[in-house]
Amino acid sequence: MPKPPVIVRTLPALRRALADLRGREATTALVPTMGALHDGHLALVRTAKRRADKVMVSIFVNPAQFAPHEDFGSYPRTWKTDVAKLAAEKVDLIWNPDVATMYPDGFATRITPEGPAMAGLEDKFRPHFFGGVATVVGKLFTQCRPDFALFGQKDYQQLKVVTRMARDLDLGVKVIGMTTVRERDGLAMSSRNLYLTPEQRQTATILYRAIKDASKRLRAGDELAAVMAAGAETIAAAGFTVDYFEARHAETLAPVSSIADGPLRLLVAAKIGNTRLIDNAAV
Repeated sequence: MPKPPVIVRTLPALRRALADLRGREATTALVPTMGALHDGHLALVRTAKRRADKVMVSIFVNPAQFAPHEDFGSYPRTWKTDVAKLAAEKVDLIWNPDVATMYPDGFATRITPEGPAMAGLEDKFRPHFFGGVATVVGKLFTQCRPDFALFGQKDYQQLKVVTRMARDLDLGVKVIGMTTVRERDGLAMSSRNLYLTPEQRQTATILYRAIKDASKRLRAGDELAAVMAAGAETIAAAGFTVDYFEARHAETLAPVSSIADGPLRLLVAAKIGNTRLIDNAAV
């Protein structure tokens, strides 16, 4: 039976645990999560284990990145299963603070990112989101002081925001983005996939298929605006409400007019039923 990870929930306990982890100048990696762990998270953990001597996973459902109408209260919480999965991966430490620890009474300091956080993608539809993400990730970085932090590319704009924040604020963390882990039919793994009905789950594969088709057409030389319009129509015809289906510069997330403006990243966000899904891929 695998040795369970050290679980800490208070800042003094975290500091003591970190001192133990670094006792022999070990390098450390952090995988920030909100729990409800799936194989995508575990892929991050496995990569972290290859990059660093000791691996930490944070589990904290961050209220600051949910708007009042969003799913904070119903967001899946699977603590016992999560701990078992992390024990099987031989994670060294789980940082599991509560809301009062992360945002104590009188908390009044927030990080307001710009640059890729204002690209007109997720920020257009969830204007609160990246401020909440940047603030909590900034806190996690300063609390855990990892050498590396691993994030999935599924949340591509978030990855760019966090990377820029760590660089701009000299946080001493190397942010590593990992390739999106997918189900066998191509659907990007996400904790929110648990919300899908069987019929919606089957339909959801259209997102990745539309991205792959658009990428193929762009590489073949088709006109960008026509390709993206056709992809959005395909997604909408499958029953989704499309927030965006766009081609952007892969590093800056600035709008582009042709494949010559690349490297390009195709990004989509769409809602089916009550579930909002995002995905992306390189061209």
